Amino acid sequence: MEVPRVEHGTGSPVSPGDDMIKNLSLDALQLTEREGNKSQDNGIAEMEELPVPQNIKINNITCDSFKISWDMECRSKDRITNYFIDLNKKENKNSNKFKHKDVPTKLVAKAVSLPMTVRGHWFLSPRTEYTVAVQTASKQSEGDYAVSEWSEKVEFCTADYSTVHLTQLLEKAEGIAGRMLRFTVFYRNQQKDYFDQARELQDNQMLPAVKDNSGSHGSPISGKLEGIYFSCNTEFNTGKPPQDSPYGRYRFQIQAEALFNPKTNLYFGDFYCMYTAYHYVILVLAPEGSPGDLFCKGRLPALDISNNHFLTCTQEEEGARLVFHHAQDVILEVIYTDPVDLALGSVEEIQGHQLSSMSTLNAKKDPSCKTCNISVGR
Repeated sequence: MEVPRVEHGTGSPVSPGDDMIKNLSLDALQLTEREGNKSQDNGIAEMEELPVPQNIKINNITCDSFKISWDMECRSKDRITNYFIDLNKKENKNSNKFKHKDVPTKLVAKAVSLPMTVRGHWFLSPRTEYTVAVQTASKQSEGDYAVSEWSEKVEFCTADYSTVHLTQLLEKAEGIAGRMLRFTVFYRNQQKDYFDQARELQDNQMLPAVKDNSGSHGSPISGKLEGIYFSCNTEFNTGKPPQDSPYGRYRFQIQAEALFNPKTNLYFGDFYCMYTAYHYVILVLAPEGSPGDLFCKGRLPALDISNNHFLTCTQEEEGARLVFHHAQDVILEVIYTDPVDLALGSVEEIQGHQLSSMSTLNAKKDPSCKTCNISVGR
């Protein structure tokens, strides 16, 4: 089993066998009950109690690491040889439990200068609530530990994927995108009530809504970015949108250039699958300078609209109409960040089936897929 690393505040990892092992080491412990885990050695029981860490501080939080420090009384400080750090996912009704029962929650670190960084990609998940507590320990000659009481529990939440992590996802998605097919329209399928409400209550506008929690758990757009989902995939034999849909039998269809043109910025948002052979790529189309564009800048990798692996807008000759292509081997979910007037397109009933099992609403990503996961917490 890979063991999480504890690093100095400098962020430099310490490897077993290195001279620095005298200052810092890390071992995985079996899960133990917090109560009654003090040493039973009679000689140890007579020693002065070890100080309990106070005022636990957590900062420099990323999607797979955090920096921890605390205050401590001076008494018996010279006897402290180790710190025990107990880290657990915060329990709730929908708690995302550890994948393997044998994953330890307790880390042992040699007593070093604080703060220290706790890191381990299999141990920490992005956008996840944790509790952490610390106790001091004194290692005895027999190999046992004398320990202090546990400190108070402190709660914190890990961060979203950074652009570095999203770039890793982007590179994985590029590897399977396949050849590009030409298309001419974006489309959005919904129930009839959705379009009736847009006409009657929203001044004929489809309005942006907050993105659901489908896709990668660490995606910075889930639950935050506002937009309207569109599709553009076509059937390879007809070059037209498919007749089946998981979202409803009524389809709004709009010419591609109305949403995608040189005044639109394009961003990569996510890459995932749902325990199937199909892989999805989420792209964000944001009119330049719009609120959606400002949200994406610095959070998502920007794509060249005329040269990328997923969705392109090009002009073959000066003055000619724009030409659009989409990737063949992934299913694109395009989020447009501004309102869209129904008058810009048309709404028609399609003749195919409503395949509700194909819906990606709040769909959970397969954490075991080697194609669409990266080497940080899922």
